[in-house]
Amino acid sequence: MKLRLLLQIACVLIVLALLATACSSGGPGPGDITSNGTLTLFDVGPLTLDPALARSDTSLTYIVEIFSGLVSFDPELNLVPEIAERWEISSDGKTYTFYLRDSVKFHNGREVTASDFKYSMERACNPATGSQTAETYLGDIVGAREKLSGEIGEVSGIQVVDDNTLQITIDVPKEYFLSKLAHPVAYVVDQTNVESGTYWWHSPNGTGSFQLKEWQRDDFITLERNGLYYLEPPKVEQVVFLLWGGVPMRMYETGEIDITDVYLGDIERVLDPTNPLNEELSIIPELSLSFIGFNATKPPFDDASVRQAFCHAIDKDKIVNLVLKDLVNTAHGILPPVMPGYNEDVQGLDFDADLAKRLLAESEYGAAANLPPITLTSYGRGTVSNLEAALIDMWRRNLGVEVEIRQLEPEKYPFLLMQEKDELLTLGWGADYPDPQNFLDVLFHSDTPDNFGEYSNSEVDALLEEARKETDVTARMNLYQQAEQILVNDAACIPIYFDISYVLTKPYIKNLPLAPLWMPRLKYISVEPH
Repeated sequence: MKLRLLLQIACVLIVLALLATACSSGGPGPGDITSNGTLTLFDVGPLTLDPALARSDTSLTYIVEIFSGLVSFDPELNLVPEIAERWEISSDGKTYTFYLRDSVKFHNGREVTASDFKYSMERACNPATGSQTAETYLGDIVGAREKLSGEIGEVSGIQVVDDNTLQITIDVPKEYFLSKLAHPVAYVVDQTNVESGTYWWHSPNGTGSFQLKEWQRDDFITLERNGLYYLEPPKVEQVVFLLWGGVPMRMYETGEIDITDVYLGDIERVLDPTNPLNEELSIIPELSLSFIGFNATKPPFDDASVRQAFCHAIDKDKIVNLVLKDLVNTAHGILPPVMPGYNEDVQGLDFDADLAKRLLAESEYGAAANLPPITLTSYGRGTVSNLEAALIDMWRRNLGVEVEIRQLEPEKYPFLLMQEKDELLTLGWGADYPDPQNFLDVLFHSDTPDNFGEYSNSEVDALLEEARKETDVTARMNLYQQAEQILVNDAACIPIYFDISYVLTKPYIKNLPLAPLWMPRLKYISVEPH
């Protein structure tokens, strides 16, 4: 899964940190490590390179390039063979037989076998590993949940037929299961590498199209082309990530980096057709949602009327227009517009201050003065974003409710949120595969580990469970649309906006995949002489 920090907020925090901490570490600088044959990017560095532990963009950026799995997505979001050359699905839809490509090798030259995949998936499901994604993406496999709970030692649903053949059996047929195996938690890792020490991932022995060449902390990371890669090799020899090297937009304009995202402070001039940068701009709708979650296990948000009141008190169109400068799309529902199953007719809980007050009065609390203290759990280092300030102001003006804010460190937020959440929580979710199950079921079914607000509704659960087994596409999408409308009506969360990415790319950079989904990208890119 990809738990996202709200894009516009994260940008402000990163820039502030850059301005406060950017300095030279004495290592090679941009002039030393960039060339015509190199793709140069800005980044802040990964939290981990362990595929079983990654939960956020900062790590996935690297992991999808260094490691690989049985399947992946291509730039058109088609599920394609990766290490598995082909597969067969049993007549009952529960057993997948994967046939591995011949002579696939780890970066160190050792051949990959089906046993490596069994080890990797069982390791991810070992409670000692501490994976927070294994249950979501591998939990359908027979025995995986029992392994995660420490009840058994071997996952019976993962069987090695021979060195090149792997069988995976799931509990019931699920149309989307194969897509789950594109998630990094299902990637293959080298057991000897993993067992070499706690920080084995500082020198990862992967199978991806790139391998880690050098990592100078807070300075740069260099990935180099994997000469043993089993598919078409990358078109660039190396990719250099400059870590905390300055302000990304400034670095792009001075030619230090080749690609950058554009955020609030610069977007107006970049959107100006008379600005030369406008010709280098790409706009990509994201498969993601930014929203406010309710902690449904604690007062006052265990009361649906209070949740609904907080939804109706927010003027989302005003926020999108004035705070976010119309750079995103207002979210009335949960599924993004580019997601299969998107319902343009979903009825949202729109802004209505009078209705918000009436709902609060009809709740068990009767009035704002009777509500318990309410805190919004967010992330940052002391600076409250304009978005969060606007939300807090609207709740104050339209409901008479004071909301405090408590911040966790951004890099720890995805890992600590479930345990440390208060009454409200700042959330963003990006798809790992293009299926509504990855949003509605993963985020709101009563028994899923990524249901951060611990929302529970038996009617929603029944629809989601029926959709899991439904094989007819139209019928399955209809079930998800029914579930989505109930979630919106019951105020399971406050959808705020659907993200849109604004990306600047130098003219000499070709074939940059602009897909709204996490996937290996670097192998497609080429750098022309410049």
